[in-house]
Amino acid sequence: MNTPTKHDIAKKKIVDSARALIAERGFSAVGLSQILEVAGIPKGSFYHYFASKEAFGEELLRSYMHDYLINIHALFATPDKNGAQKLFSYLDFWRCSHIKGQVGDKCLIVKLAAEVSDISERMRRIMETGTASVITHLSQVIKTGQEDGSVQSTLPAHKLASSLYQLWLGATLMTKITHSSHPMDEAWQTSLTLLGCATDQINPAARKGE
Repeated sequence: MNTPTKHDIAKKKIVDSARALIAERGFSAVGLSQILEVAGIPKGSFYHYFASKEAFGEELLRSYMHDYLINIHALFATPDKNGAQKLFSYLDFWRCSHIKGQVGDKCLIVKLAAEVSDISERMRRIMETGTASVITHLSQVIKTGQEDGSVQSTLPAHKLASSLYQLWLGATLMTKITHSSHPMDEAWQTSLTLLGCATDQINPAARKGE
């Protein structure tokens, strides 16, 4: 494995540092000097690391999706949970990130999808590929739930995963619009219905009335 160069380290620092800023303000609203400032990199050196702002955006999205997939893989790797419990742990992570989390925890796809999809085909393709990977991960967990009986729906796992992901993207947008957690509360209940899951399958303590 090659040792990262100073250039590589500085480039990664710019991408990582700018993530929260862009999650808060959007892509177009953030200037190059602001990106460098938040990373503590000398002004005027942006093009030493990136060919263009679009190239920076591509790197930002690749990095975000890489980290996101690592996080959900860790959530789904819990061996003592059934499929439904793993799935709703992910949905709880999503909900808490957008209601209780810091700006940097929020979904960059939700923030940038509408903004950049029409202005950068390369960034759009990265988001398309990334979200397809998320849906594939979800479908695998749904299939596990169908096999262990915690997910009662007999619809194809990939179709359920796609519907679930789109439901939560929409709920996240409505949460931003309404400044209320109500859309996500509704998405949670709709998810239970869609998947055919009972509350006691998600939270075993509920069986005991705890």
